[in-house]
Formats: sequence, C-alpha cells, structure tokens
Amino acid sequence: MKYDRPLFLCADLYGCPNRCRHCWLGHMPNRDMGPGADAWIVEQFKPWFDKITFYSWLREPDFCPDYRAQWERDKALSTGEPPERFELASFWRLARDPDYVNFLREVGVSCVQLTFFGLEPMTDRYVGRKGAFRELLAATELLLANGIRPRWQLFLNEENREEAAALLRLSEELELPRRCEALGGFKFFVHAGSCDGENRTLYPIRIRKGHVPEALIPHFLNYNAQRTEAELCAAWRDDASHAVPHNDGDIVLYISNNYDLFFNFTHMRPEWRIGNLKTDPMEELVRRVVEEDIPALREARRVTLGELVRRYGDPASDRLFEPDDYKPWLLNCHLERM
Repeated sequence: MKYDRPLFLCADLYGCPNRCRHCWLGHMPNRDMGPGADAWIVEQFKPWFDKITFYSWLREPDFCPDYRAQWERDKALSTGEPPERFELASFWRLARDPDYVNFLREVGVSCVQLTFFGLEPMTDRYVGRKGAFRELLAATELLLANGIRPRWQLFLNEENREEAAALLRLSEELELPRRCEALGGFKFFVHAGSCDGENRTLYPIRIRKGHVPEALIPHFLNYNAQRTEAELCAAWRDDASHAVPHNDGDIVLYISNNYDLFFNFTHMRPEWRIGNLKTDPMEELVRRVVEEDIPALREARRVTLGELVRRYGDPASDRLFEPDDYKPWLLNCHLERM
C-alpha cells in the first residue's frame, strides 16, 4: 500500500559545528553518514510513499564540503515537492568560504536568520564555540554586501536579559535598520524558545514576568500570548484534554546519523524514538509513522493535561511560556520520569 500524504525526510547527514545551549533537537555526536546514505534512506520509503522531499541536514545547513552538489542531490532524490531554502544558512560556512554567499544568492535566498544570545562572551558560550559572535557579525556584513537581508534572533533568559538590550543597541549602532531598508527592512526579534532539547536545562533561568527589558517588548515574538507558568497551571489544573502532538497532512521525520527515526514534535530523545532504519522492519516502521503509534504518544493520549499540571507544574512560578511550548515541557517531564 502506498500513502498519498507528502513525506518530508530530514537526515543528519554531516552534523553541526555548534553545540548551542538552546538546541531543541538536543546534542548529538557528529559523524558523516557516508557516501550513498541519502539515496539509501529515500529508497527505504519509496515503496510506501509517492511524494518524498529530502533534506540532507537537521542542524546546520550546508555543513558539508560540496554543498552545491549536495543541494542538487537533495532535489534529485525528492519525488514530491522540491526542498526549500527557507531563511536558514550556515554562518560557520559564511565565515570560512567566500563562495558560499554566491551559492545562497544563486538558490534564491533573500534573508538569513542569525542567532545571538547576547554580546561576545555570552554568545560564544551559548553557541559552544569561541569566535561565534564575531562570525555572526562578519556574516551580517557579508550578507548585506551581497544583497541578502540579515535577520537577528535572540533567545532571552534571566542570565542574558541585560545583554539582550545591549545587542539591540548594537544593531542600531551598526545602522542595520537603515542599511536593510532596500532589502525589505531589518528584523530583530526576541523569544524564550521552546523548553525541550538542550533548552530544557535552562528552565531554572527562563525569563520571568516583569523581567523582559522594556526596550525589547516591541521585539518579543508573540509577547501578548505569553503567560506565566502559574497562570497556565491555574487554567489547566482540571483540564481533561490531552497534549498530543500530531502531523496533520504532511509527515515530517527526522533521521539521526545512526539511523534512528523521530517525528518532528520535540527533541530526539529515546522516549520519542520510532525505531531504527537499519534494524527494524520497514513495514512496521511505516505503520508506526502513519498511525503515530509509539509509546510516548500512547502515553500522551492517556494522561490528561490536568494530571500533567498537578504533577509537574509549578503554581507559584512566574516563568513565561507560550501555551503551546508549556504543554511539551509538561509531557516530557512525565515521559522522563516514567
């Protein structure tokens, strides 16, 4: 049986140069999956899906020596919609490969998102690599010089909130709003991120209500939708619904570099593992994918949101969350303790 639903496969073919403390996927060892791994992965799914879109990266885009050939290969392997470029690019490669920005232009990239955590020491520490802050600034200048709009993203918490305001001032000192006018305008935005993967470890220093610097409020993504943990606990304490992530329409799968398979719902931890492409029967893997039948999701369908709040929520906490970010936090607390 073939399924008509589009399937998107994202494989960690080459790894990532960074070890970001906010990474929602979680830290994984870097290893090259080797020649032919991409084609082999796609071939496993072809008997089951007509519309497959393949991406050769999960973390850092274009983190391979021959990124031009790999991009063409991604497109050639895709039997459904061709892969897209989005607003993501490798700032690691921008700082090291003078031809990379030309490639970005050729494939139609008009905006590139660059992620900061404050000024130089803070950003270097959160990216996990000395020199990252200066590379981000160099990437900003290189993009501008080549007609590509940089967009600055900052993850905000209690540790970096003062530096976050200083980063906004730096963007103004560099005249980025003026210099980006002809490219569609400069965007600087702030958020706390999800609370899964490595970002779970930052829960103790998650930004608190009243601690967002006033200058950053206009730049805080969905600021009006933020709620304190206490507010969410009060609202959901007796909620009988279930926090169950779901792929409605397209199916998106992440493939680790040891061929473990995951949904794109949350971090790539053992409790969310669908199975392994090398060791599990393909028919059973496809069934689990289509029916969304893995232990984590079965448990999510069993436990109510109210139960999760009563067990794992902090009714006195003024940490800020978007509601859709707090639900996975609660569910993952439950799954980790089972």
